[in-house]
Amino acid sequence: MVAVAANFADTAHEVAKAFAARSGHQVILSFGATGQLYTQITQGAPFEVFLAADDKRPKRAVDEGYGVEGSVFTYAIGQLMLYSADEDLIRGKETLVDGDFEKIAIANPEAAPYGEAAVEAMTALGVYDSLKAKIVQGQSIAQTLQFIKSGNAELGFVALGQVIKMQGGSRWMVPQEFYRPIRQDAVLLETGKDNPAATEFIRFLQGDEAGAIIKHYGYAREQQSSSNLDGNVKPL
Repeated sequence: MVAVAANFADTAHEVAKAFAARSGHQVILSFGATGQLYTQITQGAPFEVFLAADDKRPKRAVDEGYGVEGSVFTYAIGQLMLYSADEDLIRGKETLVDGDFEKIAIANPEAAPYGEAAVEAMTALGVYDSLKAKIVQGQSIAQTLQFIKSGNAELGFVALGQVIKMQGGSRWMVPQEFYRPIRQDAVLLETGKDNPAATEFIRFLQGDEAGAIIKHYGYAREQQSSSNLDGNVKPL
């Protein structure tokens, strides 16, 4: 059972399918905002692996006794995208500067790292104060995208991985200089350390097959090293 940050939903489904074909193990995926998922983990949810959208909570999981020491690694580095279903709306950062729209959607920055990155980007661009009253918050990045697709917000900040396969609309890849890198870390949870399927999934996630899928969805990857792992999780 794997808890997965909402931005990674499409990618996770494809990775899980590939893992099942290779190993015979089935993965049950549960999606949500990283902060919400971590709260569920601390309250006894039966997740065995945690794929967060930040590098803070997996480390915290280890520090607080929920994660396996030495099992944390970066499985993806996300990219922030300003997206609209309107093909003519987004013209780069000028769209934010002009503010010629009623509502802009972001994920809750307290629970979702992509929401935090959106606030950082708007602040760096000098538009946060002027746009603050127009912000609508989704509880997760998945709900944020739904707000945009449904027209409840004309545009919003989402993950590149969510919209990379979508046709139409307008978009602007937010330059990395405007927000801290979104390092998405995974951790093997204590509940999964004795489950061969969970440890095998962690190994698969670090391998080339999963890496190719992750890159295909617009995420960057780091070279994985066995130095990140302890005896519970051996490299492929």
